[in-house]
Amino acid sequence: MADAAPERRTSNTLQRIGEILQSGTMQEARRLLNALHPAEIAHLLESMPPAQRELVWELVDPEYDGEVLLHLGDDVRQSLIEGMDAQELIQATEGLDVDDLADLVQDLPETVLKETLKGMDKQRLQRLEAVLLYPEDSAGGLMDTDTVTVRADVSLDVVLRYLRLRGALPDATDTLIVVNRYDRYLGLLPLSALLINDPDHTVAEVMAQDIDGIPAQASAREVAKIFEDRDLVSAAVIDEQGKLLGRITIDDVVDVIREEADHSVMGRAGLSDDEDIFAPVLLSSRRRAVWLGINLATAFLAAGVIGLFEGTIEKSVELAVLMPIVASMGGIAGSQTLTLVVRGLALDQVAHGNLRWIFRKEVAVGALNGMLWALVVALIAIVWFGNYKIGGIIALAMMLNLAVAALVGVGIPLVLRRLRIDPAIAGGVILTTFTDVIGYASFLGLATLLLFTV
Repeated sequence: MADAAPERRTSNTLQRIGEILQSGTMQEARRLLNALHPAEIAHLLESMPPAQRELVWELVDPEYDGEVLLHLGDDVRQSLIEGMDAQELIQATEGLDVDDLADLVQDLPETVLKETLKGMDKQRLQRLEAVLLYPEDSAGGLMDTDTVTVRADVSLDVVLRYLRLRGALPDATDTLIVVNRYDRYLGLLPLSALLINDPDHTVAEVMAQDIDGIPAQASAREVAKIFEDRDLVSAAVIDEQGKLLGRITIDDVVDVIREEADHSVMGRAGLSDDEDIFAPVLLSSRRRAVWLGINLATAFLAAGVIGLFEGTIEKSVELAVLMPIVASMGGIAGSQTLTLVVRGLALDQVAHGNLRWIFRKEVAVGALNGMLWALVVALIAIVWFGNYKIGGIIALAMMLNLAVAALVGVGIPLVLRRLRIDPAIAGGVILTTFTDVIGYASFLGLATLLLFTV
């Protein structure tokens, strides 16, 4: 029930703003809109058709523009940026954290980017450059260089006095990062340890030394796994020599997890993670046409297999009725295995050492289910058509196709990953091709051999 509350609130706000806009009361719509969190405003904008979206975007307080843009998908963000003038964009970037700014600058027009960089102080510019050195989907690309560091040899009392003088801490600060005089990472000082221990103790006496820093080259997926396994709120990012570069906080990791989930769901349909549901018809059609074309090619391949057995099908209408069942059952069984293996790869549960066991297990599952459902389908075919041979043929074809589906479901993600192709996107199309071709070929081939070969 709790998960539905934000969605229900957004839906109600969307309806309310729509009613206000129709009545022409812009001031009331502006007040209602700017009372929302930037993430809620972003969600609201993504839930609107383009014309209404542009009208509502004009009502957003300029001080929220940068934060709202960060929470938008790439397509919607780009469409709004194209409608903003240079001064609006420069103003939108001024109050952003360095890591957030690094995410946004890549979408800014070149002229605006130059003006934005020109207006930065030297320290902020250096921090931005440090983040931009690394790929966006790496620990270095996710990190924020705004960190609070302490030395191991000072007392907790000195640290407390330093924090009071500092006056504020970066968001999501649950630990202070301990470094030596050369900025090499040594460990973490939890704020809880700082508060409950004797102020005369040194940082070295109470710090946590068993929490490793995250290498800047680590992928975003690896970062998310580390945060999940260790229940972290923040973590230090280090270079190859162990020097502190910055830190990653849980809010960045939540974004990574959400993007991974979107990628997995949208990728299976051959769609972009940031596909705008209200994108122009021609743009959406062009994007989807590629995978429809690929699917059409695989469908013709399956049709070609059926065409090889045209004479067999003409002699027995029962075969035409039953053959989709074999392909469909193989496709479902293969999809189950494919999904399981893709998830295992994402969680680093599938490795060279356990591949043989996974292969054996999935083939055994496919064989067992093949025998069970082959028996069920065979009995139905016998009762339906009164032909024991057809019942036996579809049973054999189904057992073969489900076993092959299990093999292909395990093998495809591994091969695609080695070829550096995302199995979440391409795996389903390849799997369907295999199960359709094997299903039709085995069923019609056995029928030709056992029914019509003298």
